[in-house]
Amino acid sequence: MRHVLLASAAVTSLLITAPLAAQTATQLADASDAIGDSNDIVVTAQKREQRISEVPITITAFSGATLRELGVTQFDQLAGFVPGLNIQEQSPNNPGFVIRGVTSDSGSSQGAPAVTVYLNGVDVSRSRGSYFDLYDLERIEVVKGPQATLFGTAAAVGAVSIITAKPEKTTSAALRAAYGNYNQRRVDGYFNLGGDVLSARLAFGVKLRDGVVENIAGRPGSQTPNGPVRDDLNGQGQYGARLSLRYDKDDLLIDLVGTYDGQRAPGTAFKSGTYAPTGGNTSPFTFAEVSGSPLSEAVLGGPEPELVRNVYDVNLTARYNLSDTTSITQIIGYRRFDSNEVFDADGTQAWFLEFAEDARGEQISSETRINYAGETLRAFAGFNVFHETGSQRVPFSSEEGTFLACATARTAAPAFPGLGCINAAGVVTASRATAIATGGRATVIPYSSEFKNSARITTYSTFADVTWIPVPSLELTAGARLLIEDRTSFFFARVPNAVLSGAALVPGQIDTKGETFEAQGDFQAFLPRANILWKATDFANLYATYSRGRRSPVVQLGARAGGLPNRTDVGAEIVTNYEAGVKFFSGPISGSVGAFYMKYKDFQVSLVRPGLPNLTVSAGSATNKGVEAEVAARVGSNLKLFANGAYIDARVDENPAYPTFSGDRFRLQSEWQGAAGGTLTVPLTPGIELFATPTVTYRSSVFFELPNNPVTSQGPVTLVNLRAGVQDPDGKWQLLGFATNLLNKDYVLDAGNTGGSFGIPTFIRGLPRLFGVEGLYRF
Repeated sequence: MRHVLLASAAVTSLLITAPLAAQTATQLADASDAIGDSNDIVVTAQKREQRISEVPITITAFSGATLRELGVTQFDQLAGFVPGLNIQEQSPNNPGFVIRGVTSDSGSSQGAPAVTVYLNGVDVSRSRGSYFDLYDLERIEVVKGPQATLFGTAAAVGAVSIITAKPEKTTSAALRAAYGNYNQRRVDGYFNLGGDVLSARLAFGVKLRDGVVENIAGRPGSQTPNGPVRDDLNGQGQYGARLSLRYDKDDLLIDLVGTYDGQRAPGTAFKSGTYAPTGGNTSPFTFAEVSGSPLSEAVLGGPEPELVRNVYDVNLTARYNLSDTTSITQIIGYRRFDSNEVFDADGTQAWFLEFAEDARGEQISSETRINYAGETLRAFAGFNVFHETGSQRVPFSSEEGTFLACATARTAAPAFPGLGCINAAGVVTASRATAIATGGRATVIPYSSEFKNSARITTYSTFADVTWIPVPSLELTAGARLLIEDRTSFFFARVPNAVLSGAALVPGQIDTKGETFEAQGDFQAFLPRANILWKATDFANLYATYSRGRRSPVVQLGARAGGLPNRTDVGAEIVTNYEAGVKFFSGPISGSVGAFYMKYKDFQVSLVRPGLPNLTVSAGSATNKGVEAEVAARVGSNLKLFANGAYIDARVDENPAYPTFSGDRFRLQSEWQGAAGGTLTVPLTPGIELFATPTVTYRSSVFFELPNNPVTSQGPVTLVNLRAGVQDPDGKWQLLGFATNLLNKDYVLDAGNTGGSFGIPTFIRGLPRLFGVEGLYRF
């Protein structure tokens, strides 16, 4: 009941501005006018410009100016203000996009994402390449529920679509800079140069922050007081730049956008919940002692826990108006990424579970579409080709005796009875195991292995969508997409026998004897959708939706005993979705309330296995139902308010045929969530006004794993944020102070992880209070 009351309060307490208008870049330049009537938000989720109140699906949209007003500059911050959305930033290499309880975060190249991430109309959903910085944006649209005709790879549960700011026919520029605790340094901006036909826009963003988790490894008081010194963990090193060119003459509009996004960041703090650092404890909110592998550079590709990542993206969109009612659009995209993340999976000072993930991918996309917009009939149709290649290579480094002692220390049959892994003083007692096993002939025996899964996937699809308007108050929409997929998977593993055991050090790892296995499969799908929009009154529109979504089958390839191929295909996950709701707008108040019911067949679950590739399996059927609501209001000329909330009951159905998951809640999905806040402006002089934007977000408890485990879960979390300062009423300049997690609440971002598969779960803390000052100037 407490959770119900808290969520209800979040929905009914109107405290700040909502995502109320999608505007041109010129309009975005004036922050004070960034928010208007929500009935005027213009979105393009249905392949044409529409006011959001007339889109018969559940959608949340934010203008770039509103995102800035809320202080949203990265994906995880966005999720706090969208009911039904959660984005977990374990690291930029491992983001988790969650819509209504369904998560896309698997690093396997052989699997398929369930949540589509779009950048300027192009699918960029592959997990290790999907993260990018949010700066200089036109808007973000979050569409919930499967909408097969709208997205090129037919997202199973919805999409997050980001549209960057495009060049304008003017000259303008802006620069924003910030500094804060943990040595935060942020700067972003743009320069726009435009003419009647050709325009260009250069935008950039840099975010740097020291680690928020102290790492004492290599420092006095640690087990290695003479070094090497390791960086603090959970820091930030984000670099991005984007060049946009626009040609606009007569009936032809061409946009060419090139983007670079990269990270040079400290490692992720996988803090052990079992073994404490020297002089410390197992709390994820205190210091760690993560030493890594002495052979890290040679075996894992980096000198210590760290992330080095590069993403290159080019997008070309051309639209030609054939007539007043008909246009043709061509979208071509190219994306390439390479990422190497070195991480200490046991989260301790032991040379035990040291891994890296070297992920690479290349994607090419082409979509051709024709649109028609008449008085009583609107339609679009087209075809799409999407081709990608990708790989995930995971090298492993350990010391043989240390591994055998630590991996078995908490079992009924330890390899070295009485030795243990790490004692109460933080000493790695397991490091003596090799000397014991060899009678002193050796003290250290390094061991390394690796596996690599890769895939080549090509998807061909054709789609059509028709809206009939028999009377001005009624719109009937139907459409479908036909998909044909060619999926080829590859697998390679190098697994030498350990000196001490004479077998693979990690049980279950199997050497492919120098061979790369290959398996191929062809698949088809037909995915329909239908919508009804009834403009019931001058201030309320009702809608209902039926749609079907699909997460692609998996040609899952590994190795089995004898070094032979092991193919275990997983069937397509099919979801049938029903939604109904109302979108209302009356004077300064607007919002929406919608309910949904989703039924899954062959719900796909990704299992973490000790030292092995994640395994995708079916958990049987699942049911997901809930209610999402948003409301916004403008109170006079100086106060803008918003609140939103969601109740989502997402569970695997109880079924004795799937006892491992039966009745479990979906991972990373809170049952209740809500957000509220407000922007108050107070004129001080004709040229200066005071403003304050407080916000609060709430999420009820969440499980981090399937099957559910109370040990790897997080209780309810309420976070308070504040931005306040002075600004020019016309938006020319701004000076403010900011604080996120103002009350410095401790919470866990993730738990379990690779260490959990070895029986010693690790925990990643959420960000503590971050505060600082920020300034903006527009030229």
